[in-house]
Amino acid sequence: MATVDRLPRPVRDFAGHLAALLSRLDQGAGWCGVFWQRDPEGMRACLDGREVPPWDVVEALLQDLAAREGAAYAAQETARTRVLHDASLAAHDALPGARDRLGDRLAVMLREQRYAAERGAELDRRLRGAPPGQAGALRQELAWAHDDHARATARCAELRARMAELDRRTWREAQGHPAPHPEWDGRTDPDPHPEWGRRTDPAQHHDPDHTAHPGAAAVHEGAPAAVHEGAPAPLHGAASAAVHEAAPAAPHESAPAPRKRPRGARFAGSPGGVDDTGRPARVPLAAPPAGGPPRGARFAGSPPAAGRAPARRPAPEDEDEAHREVAETVAALQRLRAEGRGGEAHVVLVEAATWPVERFPPLAGELTRAGLAADWSTLLWEAAALPTGRLVALADTLTAHGRADDGGRLLRQAAARPASDVGATVLALLDGGRTREARALLDACVRSRSPEDAAHCARSGPERLVPLLTEAAEAVSGACHRDLRHALRVAGLSR
Repeated sequence: MATVDRLPRPVRDFAGHLAALLSRLDQGAGWCGVFWQRDPEGMRACLDGREVPPWDVVEALLQDLAAREGAAYAAQETARTRVLHDASLAAHDALPGARDRLGDRLAVMLREQRYAAERGAELDRRLRGAPPGQAGALRQELAWAHDDHARATARCAELRARMAELDRRTWREAQGHPAPHPEWDGRTDPDPHPEWGRRTDPAQHHDPDHTAHPGAAAVHEGAPAAVHEGAPAPLHGAASAAVHEAAPAAPHESAPAPRKRPRGARFAGSPGGVDDTGRPARVPLAAPPAGGPPRGARFAGSPPAAGRAPARRPAPEDEDEAHREVAETVAALQRLRAEGRGGEAHVVLVEAATWPVERFPPLAGELTRAGLAADWSTLLWEAAALPTGRLVALADTLTAHGRADDGGRLLRQAAARPASDVGATVLALLDGGRTREARALLDACVRSRSPEDAAHCARSGPERLVPLLTEAAEAVSGACHRDLRHALRVAGLSR
C-alpha cells in the first residue's frame, strides 16, 4: 500500500472506506461479484487509491450493503460515503492536468451514451417483432442497455459537475482567493492510471463487458449472460427501485451552485441526468431516440445494428437555426483551441458528428475559413463511425456540395463494413426511396472490395441486389463485371 501513502489524504481516506465497505459484502455475489468478475484490476486500482470509481458504482455497492445489513444502516453509510467520495474526487481534480483528463473522459462518455441509446432502440425494435421464445432474452438485453445508458448519463453529469467546480476553483485562485489544496506530497504521478476512461486502441474500445467496470469512464453494452447466476438485475431497472429508496444518497454538500442548463453547440445532446445543481441525478430513463444516434469514433467500421434500417431523410431544418449552430460551434472551437482545452474541443466535434447531414457542408467551409481544417478532418473521422445508412447519406450530401473527395472517403468507409450490413443498408435505402445513395454504396463496394466480398453483399436480398451489383461492376470495367459474375455464380447467387 505504499502507493496509497503517497496520495492526498482524502484519496487515502476514501480508499480505506471503500475497502471497509467491500469487506462487509459477499465478494462473489450481487454487484460486488459483477465488478470483481468483469474488472478485477479496476477494483484493485480503486482500493489502492489509484482511481476513484464513479458514483454509480459506489451506489451499486451500497445497494449490496442494503440487502445484507438493512436499509437504515445502508442509508447512514451512504451519507458518509458520499462525503468521502466527493472529497476524494476534489483531491484528484486538484492534481496537475486534471482539466484535460476530465475533458477527454467526457468525450468518451458522450460517445458511450449515444451507443447505449442506439443499442436500446435497436433491441426495442427487435423485441416488438420477436417470437415468444426469444422475447425473454431480448428483454434482459434491453434492461442492460437501459442500465448502460443510465450509467453513461450519470457519469457525463458527474464529469461536467467536476469540470464546473474545477473552473470555479481556478477562477477563485486567479482572483487571489486560493482554495484549500489537498494534501499531496508531489511524489506520485498526478494521473497514476491515465488509461482509464481513455481508450487509445480502437480495437480495444468496443468491449461488450465494459459497462460495470468500477474505474472506467466508458460504458458499453453489458449482456448479463457472462455473469454468474447470482448477478443482480441492471441497476436502473424496475427491480432496483426499492433498493434506491432504501439507500438514498445524502445531500451533496460540495455540489456546485445552481446554474442554468447549458445551451449552444457545445452542449448539443446534453444528457438529461443533471439536476439544477449540476449533480448527477437519478431520473427515469427517457426512451432512446428511434433514429439511433451514432456510436462515435474509434469503432473502426463496426456498424451498429440500427444501420440496417436507416430512416428517410428528415425534413429540411430551419436555415437560420442551422447557421446559428454552425457559427456557435466554430466560435467555441476557436476559443477552446486558443485556450489549449483540446479535450473539450473534441467533445464539441463528437456532438457535431450527430448533426443533420445538411449542416456538414457549411460547417466544413466555416472551419476551413477559421483555420480549423484539422478539426474538419477529426469530424470526418468521428462521422465515419455513424450507422451505415447515415454515413451514406452524409457522403452523398458532401459530394453534392462539391466535396467529392470527402464523400468518396466516407463511402469507402461504409463499403468496408461487414457484407451483410452493406446489403441490408442498400435494401433499406431502396425501400426509403434513396436509390441514388444505394447505387453509390454499391459502386464503392465493387470498387473497393474483392469480387468474392462484393458478391456476399447480395445475400441479404439476391433478387434485388444481384442486378444492381452487376450493373455497378459493369460501369467500372468489363473485367470487374466478369469477375463479379463469376463470384456470384460460385456463391450460388446467380446462374
